[in-house]
Amino acid sequence: MALNIADLFEHAVDAAPENPAVKVGDRTATYADLEAESNRLAHYLQSQGVGPGDHVAIYAKNSIEHVVAVLATVKIRAVTINVNYRYVEGELNYLFDNADVVAVIFERSYAPLLTSVAPNHEKLTTFVAIPDAIDPDDASDISSFDGVLYADAVAGQSAERDFAERSADDLHIIYTGGTTGFPKGVMWRHEDFWRVLAGGIDFYTGEPLEEFDQSKQATDPRMTTFPLSPLMHGGAQAGLLMHLFAGHLTVLEPKFDAKRTWEIIERDKVQLIFMTGDAMARPLIEEYERKKATGTPYDGSSLFAISSSAAIFSPPVKKRWMDEFTNAVFTDSVGATETGFSGMGMQDKDAISTDGPLIGLGPASAVLDEDNRPIPMTEIGKIGRLARGGNIPQGYYKDPVKSAATFIEVDGTRYSVPGDFARIEEDGKVTLLGRGSNCVNTGGEKVYPEEVEMAIKGHPAVYDTLVVGIPDATYGQAVAAVVELRDGQSLELDELREYLRSDLSGYKLPRSLTVVDTIPRNATGKAQYVAAKEMALADRSASTAG
Repeated sequence: MALNIADLFEHAVDAAPENPAVKVGDRTATYADLEAESNRLAHYLQSQGVGPGDHVAIYAKNSIEHVVAVLATVKIRAVTINVNYRYVEGELNYLFDNADVVAVIFERSYAPLLTSVAPNHEKLTTFVAIPDAIDPDDASDISSFDGVLYADAVAGQSAERDFAERSADDLHIIYTGGTTGFPKGVMWRHEDFWRVLAGGIDFYTGEPLEEFDQSKQATDPRMTTFPLSPLMHGGAQAGLLMHLFAGHLTVLEPKFDAKRTWEIIERDKVQLIFMTGDAMARPLIEEYERKKATGTPYDGSSLFAISSSAAIFSPPVKKRWMDEFTNAVFTDSVGATETGFSGMGMQDKDAISTDGPLIGLGPASAVLDEDNRPIPMTEIGKIGRLARGGNIPQGYYKDPVKSAATFIEVDGTRYSVPGDFARIEEDGKVTLLGRGSNCVNTGGEKVYPEEVEMAIKGHPAVYDTLVVGIPDATYGQAVAAVVELRDGQSLELDELREYLRSDLSGYKLPRSLTVVDTIPRNATGKAQYVAAKEMALADRSASTAG
């Protein structure tokens, strides 16, 4: 036994095999069901020559089969590769090549794209088609690349747990969704991943857990949890595994829909939800308020914990949630694929931070100055890069240059420094300011887009926004706001600037306003700043031409 994802799951199976583990739609799989099915799929993969260290891509929306695929892969010490199911041909080719994929477990509806991609990758020889989570009757042809249906792959395979001993040093790779450029594969040791993403540290006290501490909870009163993001996202993956290790029930949906989410919360008495900032929080609270106004509100009384991570949960939206769920605990969990959990902020309705999430740092986190030295937490107001030591990744897969830039050593301590900036506050807390790579330098002043975005979202006409820097002859860069308006609303730049003056210094105010139909975000709600910048530049060019 080891501090390994597969071992930790098996401990929960042994503790409470009949507990329901995962529910998707009307289907529920117990821990014993997941164990048997993942063992069968693992044996099939082994029969195809997949072994320790081999990379298995999982190309699917949320489903029970997706969970089985993850577990089957780690059981044989292979490495899961998360695939964004929105990728087009070029992106898939890049990922399969960069990740050295030898097998892919995919939803059958993606077969036409695989037909084009598969011939480009000699190492990729094993294809297992699982039913589409939304269209299970899809019968796309899989013969051109010798695909095998999931049911045929597991038929006749052993359900026994007879695999070789595993190691805490086995790798778990998560490809970043990223806000810029191609995704990068972040290499985690299983033990490190568990420690900082999957519950191996008490998030409130910072104390490390022992191997069986989570599985011992499996016979205690259980929680029903609901991560709203796709499992291709590292945060959703971590949330799922954390609760599988503890014997809880995880509810999943293949596609985010606000109305459907509230129906599930009501039906399954969900106690804990994980969401990615305003991209999910805003449509959810608007749907809740809409239904309440009809006189027949959703029953959300089971919710006691509401957590947001990976994207901004803005003050106006947060306040609306707190007004409706007065007894719930609200948290901002801060981290990155490259750091894992860095800190958490417990939110107070009467003291909501207006310029970024206010969090308490974990014991291994620090704020570094320009020379990569930790800034004493007594230096209130100082700004630096947020870093995490302790259990951190090994680096980026096949990218030593970017690894050296992100994973640094200071006085014998390795830190992961993905680029988020933070300001030191009272009581050992920090305000998260945003990613430095997106920082706008206007006239020598640094403007963090997330701070401006939070202020803009308070305007009643604004539904969503991203802030970017665009070239400016006078200031080097100018702050540009890309805005999605509410239905029937309009907004002019002067009006927006006047609204923001009470919250932002003059140099932080947008100098241009681009109104778009939809703010560019990926499937997890993460901002796509490159696309937003292109929109702002195109709008400027059109205005100049006109």
